[in-house]
Amino acid sequence: MVLEHESVKEQNITKEMKTSFLDYAMSVIVSRALPDVRDGMKPVHRRILYGMNDQGMTSDKPYKKSARIVGDVMGKYHPHGDSSIYEAMVRMAQDFSYRYMLVDGQGNFGSMDGDGAAAMRYTEARMSKIAMELMRDINKDTIDFTDNYDGNEREPVVLPSRFPNLLVNGASGIAVGMATNIPPHNLTEVINGVLELSKNPDISITELMDHITGPDFPTAGLILGRSGIRRAYETGRGSIMMRAKTLIETRKNGKETIVITEIPYQVNKAKLVEKIAELARDKKIDGITDLRDETSLKEGVRIVIDIRRDANANVILNNLYKLTPLQTSFGVNMIALVDGRPKLLNLKQALYHYLEHQKVVIRRRTAYNLKKAEDRAHLLEGLRIALDHIDAIISLIRASETDSIALQGLMEQFNLSERQAQAILDMRLRRLTGLERDKIESEYQELLKYIDELRAILADEERVLEVIREELIEIRDKFGDERRTEITAGGFDQLEDEDLIDEENIVITLSHNNYIKRLPASTYRTQHRGGRGVQGMNTLDDDFVSQMVTTSTHDNVLFFTNLGRVYKIKGYEIPELSRQSKGIPIVNVLELDKDEKISTMIAVRDLEREDAFIVFATKHGIIKRSHLNNFARINKNGKIAINFKESDELIAVRLTNGEKQLIIGTKNASLIRFEEDKLRPLGRTASGVKGISLRDGDEVIGLDVLESNGEDDVLVVTEKGYGKRTKESEYRISNRGGKGIKTASITEKNGNLVYIATVKGDEDIMLVTNQGVIIRLDVNEFSQNGRSAQGVRLIRLGEGQLVATVARVEKEEEVEEEVVDTEASSEGVIVTESKVATEDDTTDKADLPAEFLERVEEDIAQAEAIEDENTEE
Repeated sequence: MVLEHESVKEQNITKEMKTSFLDYAMSVIVSRALPDVRDGMKPVHRRILYGMNDQGMTSDKPYKKSARIVGDVMGKYHPHGDSSIYEAMVRMAQDFSYRYMLVDGQGNFGSMDGDGAAAMRYTEARMSKIAMELMRDINKDTIDFTDNYDGNEREPVVLPSRFPNLLVNGASGIAVGMATNIPPHNLTEVINGVLELSKNPDISITELMDHITGPDFPTAGLILGRSGIRRAYETGRGSIMMRAKTLIETRKNGKETIVITEIPYQVNKAKLVEKIAELARDKKIDGITDLRDETSLKEGVRIVIDIRRDANANVILNNLYKLTPLQTSFGVNMIALVDGRPKLLNLKQALYHYLEHQKVVIRRRTAYNLKKAEDRAHLLEGLRIALDHIDAIISLIRASETDSIALQGLMEQFNLSERQAQAILDMRLRRLTGLERDKIESEYQELLKYIDELRAILADEERVLEVIREELIEIRDKFGDERRTEITAGGFDQLEDEDLIDEENIVITLSHNNYIKRLPASTYRTQHRGGRGVQGMNTLDDDFVSQMVTTSTHDNVLFFTNLGRVYKIKGYEIPELSRQSKGIPIVNVLELDKDEKISTMIAVRDLEREDAFIVFATKHGIIKRSHLNNFARINKNGKIAINFKESDELIAVRLTNGEKQLIIGTKNASLIRFEEDKLRPLGRTASGVKGISLRDGDEVIGLDVLESNGEDDVLVVTEKGYGKRTKESEYRISNRGGKGIKTASITEKNGNLVYIATVKGDEDIMLVTNQGVIIRLDVNEFSQNGRSAQGVRLIRLGEGQLVATVARVEKEEEVEEEVVDTEASSEGVIVTESKVATEDDTTDKADLPAEFLERVEEDIAQAEAIEDENTEE
């Protein structure tokens, strides 16, 4: 049974939901979340200031309890809870939130660390001096008033706002379906912009930006570039990149310190410090040894970051910009209420609507003052008439029985209005003196001039603009200050690490136990062969340098592991340490898997080249060629570079252009030479093909590239410090997969081969022993011998010493020094010898007759030809 009732109405639920939601949305937009373009105020802020002004809590009066302010505002104008009112008032009192504070607070009003303000019963407040300018002339009918929520009070619809508060202090708010985010600006700049617009209504936004250069945040900091500012000013939307202001200090001990003195707007300082500490703790940013917040009221923001001696402060700072709010963006969305409706505004429109509001304020104030002046002049005219007929007026008053009869008589006899007649009746006798008569006349004449001036203002818009300019200039001169936020030149928002690092040649070493470091290539000066070398690092008893590469700080360094994976970092990302330092664990630089070790390092400048290839060689003689661009994008976890059997290992990697010849050498001194184009390019994860067939007990120790122009030499070094050069012409080209030909005589004296490479004669060679001793030699000091020669001594090794690794480095012009041979101490010494050490350390080959040497070379060549026939497959 359906009950019908007159008060029940059927309503379509879809229509009701649509209507109700739209009403709610407009209520939030208009009455809560968005500022008015004219005064830059949301209703709650406007009501707080008006309530304080109404209670007489002006800047020249004592502070009053915040609870009293909040209670009055909530009871009269804003019935939405005390917390929302107090939070809005607190923000207006924070010097890090408002560019020009509108509330002068006393007590704890919060901090940049996100600390909340004290309870309202503990804090006190009053209007700030500049807030008085928002309220100026509010009682002169300059703005409209409306009923409050219950109709018992009247509140302003908008404030007179004698300065452009919307841009000066900015605004932020989230409505329904829209949001606003307007940055604060410098008062002087914004007023200058309004002044220029008042003089030239057709001014462009570009011309306005000559005066308003960009936002000016209360926390200062830096703005990177002007493109984001221009986009925001032209369209109303844009992204402005902000950055903290920092400096790098170098202490007496050589350590660097990063000091942060200004942070971006709206960044929580405590959370910023916490984020930096978290990154340092998790080793996402390596090199931070200490972090302190030394902020004080006297010195302002000061966050100190101590940097490890071997780390680069510029790189760490750049990483902090990337990973922390030290660099963040401000999304500009200039939406404000225009005639009660939300509208997206560009810079010129925002200034235009403010200027139009000021025209209305000035006209209404002028009209109000004109009415007051005319009323006063009307009374003065009556008083002048009375003074001119004072005897008759006195007689009329004395003859009247009542006040009303006297009033009526004055109006009829002297043609006065009721107000004039009443003013005469209220006039005191002292006004009859001659001096008072002169004052009345003088006031009347001045009032007439004032009235003429007010009427002229109302009749001429240019006069209205002149008044606006005068008052804006007065406010600018009184409250204007210098910019806090610095705007830097464009292009720095995409700053990369290499932009901060000077490019220099470096040597990267990796020890057997996976300790890595870098140091300038100039650390090692050229010595004569046979010298004792330079102590390159203080290694542990069971550790020695196993890998070495020369490169630039700006090059990419590819790390190929024994498991066939590849990792990539920049040269400058490897810590720079002293020559004697052992380095830092490679796991602090690369995210290696368990039991994964670096087998080869190569340096590449451009990974995107399409004409470049990478050639791989494994211990079991497998070889593969892949396009370099297959390795252009490598994440921190690395990628597979080559697949092979579990018992195999990656030995060497070389960079080529696809038109070279390749040589592969083994520890038992077999070498094979073949054309690179015989290798078909394979994918990144392919396994490769056979490069050389190995004899029992043999394994590959090297891979290198020949230019095939007849100018290269093949250089070999043995584990016991012997080496030689052999012309490439002595190695004929064959097909890949063969067993190769002999490249050196292997004896107990010189040991197995540990290094094979091609050289041109303009390189230096660095030998590293298993005890960390390094010697740098000019490649021209290597004797040029046939393939079967065992070579000459390159370095005199102590007991238990073996050559562990060898690397080519660029030749440097350096002055050689003659140093007396001494015993190497535990701290390492630099020793050179001028004499050349031969195979028996007694005779220099250069002292032998030339004819004898030629015959020896011929005999060796014949012997090698016979041996090739026996060893070639």
